Amino acid sequence: MNPGGGMDMQALLQQAQQMQQQLMEAQQQLDEAQVEGTSGGGLVKVTVNGRGAVEEIVIDPRAIDPADPEDTAQTVADLVLAAIRDAESSVEELQQEKMGPLAEGLGGGMPGGMPGLPGF
Repeated sequence: MNPGGGMDMQALLQQAQQMQQQLMEAQQQLDEAQVEGTSGGGLVKVTVNGRGAVEEIVIDPRAIDPADPEDTAQTVADLVLAAIRDAESSVEELQQEKMGPLAEGLGGGMPGGMPGLPGF
């Protein structure tokens, strides 16, 4: 029991360390995650990690019309963009799943949230 009636600093520090560990574990899981986005019925596939960094783009040769290279180039660009947006949407869901509970814990556990951590 704290004689001053205030918060127990030792318990607060332990809680902060525990939350930091959970945050680091969640970030590691996001780094290792692979999320795929597709467009054009699978003609374009984009793989991103859990933080949203594009790691691979695969374009099916059927997406390319050699008879019309200019139109094909624009179509492929549009398909790549659509696949990236599809992957980003999945990444947002994954990030919310991994980080959301931590954000709620950090924001609700301390007055004013955690300084220096955006969104908390």
